[in-house]
Amino acid sequence: MPPSVQPGFEIVDFTKLEPQSCPCGFARRAFQANSDFPGTVHLTDITQDARTHYHRRLTETYYILECEPDARLQLDDQQLPIAPGMAILIRPGTRHRAIGRMKILNIVFPKFDPTDEWFD
Repeated sequence: MPPSVQPGFEIVDFTKLEPQSCPCGFARRAFQANSDFPGTVHLTDITQDARTHYHRRLTETYYILECEPDARLQLDDQQLPIAPGMAILIRPGTRHRAIGRMKILNIVFPKFDPTDEWFD
């Protein structure tokens, strides 16, 4: 189902978006086709330990909606405990992965580009 577009605003129902496979699990991506919005917003279900990766151009902000009690994020060589309500800014070049099951809102600038996922 297409998003609801009105003059001045747009509404996306994430439950209606088709999940896309990603290195972390599954992401529902909003605003990819909008030429007047410079980023994308993803509702991501991390279902397994993600593969360590990085982006050369993309900046991601993870907002933790829910997670297992022992969930962590690996950012370069550090593993940091996370909890619902936390936001983590991940700049280009930072190697990262999620450890444990979690649901996040991922805000990506510029728009998400699957060709900008790099693995060591």
